[in-house]
Amino acid sequence: MPQPVDTWIGRSETRNDVLRSEPARFMQATLGRDATLKDGDGLPPLWHWLYFLEAKPLGELGRDGHAKKGGFLPPVALPRRMWAGGRFQFHTPLQLGQPTVKRSTIKNISEKQGRSGSLCFVTVQHELFQPDGTLAVTEEHDLVYREDPHPDAPKPVPAQAPAEAHVSEQINPSQVMLFRYSALTFNGHRVHYDVDYARETEGYDGLVFHGPLTATLLVGLAQKTVGKPPKTFEFRGLAPLAGMDPFHIEGSREGGTMQLWARRSDGTKAMQATAGF
Repeated sequence: MPQPVDTWIGRSETRNDVLRSEPARFMQATLGRDATLKDGDGLPPLWHWLYFLEAKPLGELGRDGHAKKGGFLPPVALPRRMWAGGRFQFHTPLQLGQPTVKRSTIKNISEKQGRSGSLCFVTVQHELFQPDGTLAVTEEHDLVYREDPHPDAPKPVPAQAPAEAHVSEQINPSQVMLFRYSALTFNGHRVHYDVDYARETEGYDGLVFHGPLTATLLVGLAQKTVGKPPKTFEFRGLAPLAGMDPFHIEGSREGGTMQLWARRSDGTKAMQATAGF
C-alpha cells in the first residue's frame, strides 16, 4: 500500500556543486548578451537554477520527461506538474567559482479541488550555503500537480496586465531559446520542445515558455531598473506563455519595491512578481 503523500513533509536532501562560470556565460549568450561573467563575479539572481542538476536514467523518467515521482518529491498521482511560483531572500551574493551546498526540505503538501479538477501543491525550501557556511539564498519553491485537461472544461478568465508601466521590454521567444534554457537546466519537460505533446496531451496552444525563465527575466528587469540586486523576490504564474508570440516584461517602482509582470500579446497577465530592495 503506497504511503500517504503527507508523510513526505520534512524530508530533506543535500547536494554539492561548484558554481562554474561556464554555465553562467552560456546563460548570458542564451539571453543575447556578451559572455563576460568569470570566477569571482556575483551570480545574477535566480541563475542558481543552472546548478545542482540531477540526471536520472531514461528508464526512470515519466511520460512528460521529468523524473518519475516518488524519490525526494512525493509520489503524487496527478499526471501534470508545473512550477507555480516561489519566494526568495538574497542574504549575500553567490560567488562564481565557489563550491556551494544546497539543502532542500519539503515544507508542505496540500491537496485541493479546483475548477479544473484535483490539485496538489508541494512547497520545497532550498537553502544555499557558500564555503564558509554563510547562508546566501533562501528559496521557497511551489510546485502544483493537476489532472489532464478535460475538453469540455470551462476556460478560466485570465487577469489583464496593468495598462501602464514604468519600464517595459519585449521578449521574442524562439525554439532555440527554449532549447538552450532546457539544456542549461537539464529540464526534460516535453512541453518546452515537443509541440505535439504540449498541444495534444497537456492542452497548450504551443511550446511553453519556461516559468523560471520568465521569473529570471523579471528579476533581471528589476535589478537593471533600480541599479542593484533585490533583497527579496517573489513570483506567481497566472497563465501560460505558450506559442512563439512576443510578450513583454514590465514593472512599476513603488518606493523600495517594484511590482512586475509578464504581459502576453493578448493583454493577459501571465506572471506577477514583487522585488524588494
